[in-house]
Amino acid sequence: MKKRKIKPTYRPETRAIRIQPGRTPNMEHSSPLYLTSSFCYEDSEAMRAAFADETDAYIYSRFSNPTVEEFSQRMSALEGAESGFATASGMSAIFGSFMAFLKAGDHLLSSASIFGSTHTVITKFLPKWNIQHTYFDVTKPETIEALIQPNTKMIFIETPSNPGLDVIDLELVSKIAKKHNVLLNVDNCFATPAIQRPLELGADLVTHSATKWLDGQGRVLGGIVLGKKELVDEVYAFCRSTGPSLSPFNAWVLARSLETLHVRMERHASTALSLAEALEGNEHVEWVKYPFLASHPQYEIAKKQMSSGGGIVCFEIKGGLERGRRFLDQLELLSLTANLGDSRSIASHPASTTHAKLSEAERLKVGITPGLIRISCGLEHKDDIMEDVLQALEASR
Repeated sequence: MKKRKIKPTYRPETRAIRIQPGRTPNMEHSSPLYLTSSFCYEDSEAMRAAFADETDAYIYSRFSNPTVEEFSQRMSALEGAESGFATASGMSAIFGSFMAFLKAGDHLLSSASIFGSTHTVITKFLPKWNIQHTYFDVTKPETIEALIQPNTKMIFIETPSNPGLDVIDLELVSKIAKKHNVLLNVDNCFATPAIQRPLELGADLVTHSATKWLDGQGRVLGGIVLGKKELVDEVYAFCRSTGPSLSPFNAWVLARSLETLHVRMERHASTALSLAEALEGNEHVEWVKYPFLASHPQYEIAKKQMSSGGGIVCFEIKGGLERGRRFLDQLELLSLTANLGDSRSIASHPASTTHAKLSEAERLKVGITPGLIRISCGLEHKDDIMEDVLQALEASR
């Protein structure tokens, strides 16, 4: 049978859809699932060479697996990365990206506007290995350079941030990082490579929680670290021995999901923009935040480095904490769950859920106000989503 070629000139989404492991003798069209813990060899010499890293033969699925490799290769195509290593969850990807490059005595410079579990890793666990950290205000990039210390090894940022949707100029931060020979590590979970490609803007590493938009249906956990091969090899070396490997089944689900990523993100973003516009000026809302609203403080930066505003909308409901809870209780269509990036729309109240472990002062410092509501726009009809949100606002008064 004629071998199909994947031209390097094909667009990222085309290459991601067409990347597959070699077909078995059954000539399947969709890639098979390699649900196996280990792999066999023809003879002792082939086995010796595999364990000596003289060949690319598979050894053990904690190290590598054809199905996991398919997901990694597809994500590398989408992000424009030389290599990628997939992990069991987004947090294991972030932790692996830290521990592969940071050691006792090093310093991490991080934006303060980050996911709650990432904050916990930085403030509670990294100090156990004598890894210091400093937070900076993502809305004040001009302060970053002065915070870099002689032992600073990495700058870590989320953009857009979780949950406040702050946006930072990646090209600007990249220039600062390169000037000081510091790695720039970007969590691209909220945007996805369908909307933003940090490596093209100067980042060294990109991390994802594949659990969110990459899966897109709230089914499986997964994560990935991407970048230059020499950097990803360091992450692989750490994760190969510590064990946060992605299961082949989850990788198979995620690889299939990537085939619809661009189509889904267009719909998510279109609905989110419509909802954000409908909420602006609503009598029950203090303010609305969405990267592609002209009122967003970093609107021009978002337009420069993102192709759309993504699928998340944030707003502050009048009445604070208790009104926010009443609003959630009045929703009839939207789900109340800790996830985001699902085909089903989700509403959450970060102050009492994802960022509850932060003190009130810490939450306010990163823009998490008592009445902040985060909406993850799904794939339902946008009019139904808006109707549910608006009626809940009215009913919660």
